Amino acid sequence: MVLEPVHCPACDGTQVIKHGKTPEGKQRYRCQNPECQRSTFIREYRYAGLLPKVKQQICDMAMNGSGIRDTARVLGISQKTVIETLKKKARVKSSQ
Repeated sequence: MVLEPVHCPACDGTQVIKHGKTPEGKQRYRCQNPECQRSTFIREYRYAGLLPKVKQQICDMAMNGSGIRDTARVLGISQKTVIETLKKKARVKSSQ
């Protein structure tokens, strides 16, 4: 049996513990690093729009002038996901 360490996608730390399951039955994890900005995560997302990498691509495309429809079509996600991601990023930046 091989044990594979779980790495946090935000801080790449290995101070990770199990944190219950999602309604779909996937394992949820929690990062124990106090400096980490992300508290919980799932290793395998069912929908690509939930991946941190895709959320970063949404922000990058918006900064380069791509529209909502264009971004959704290129990344293969819904327009609603693009809008919600951009709203959340704007809220985070305004509160800092």
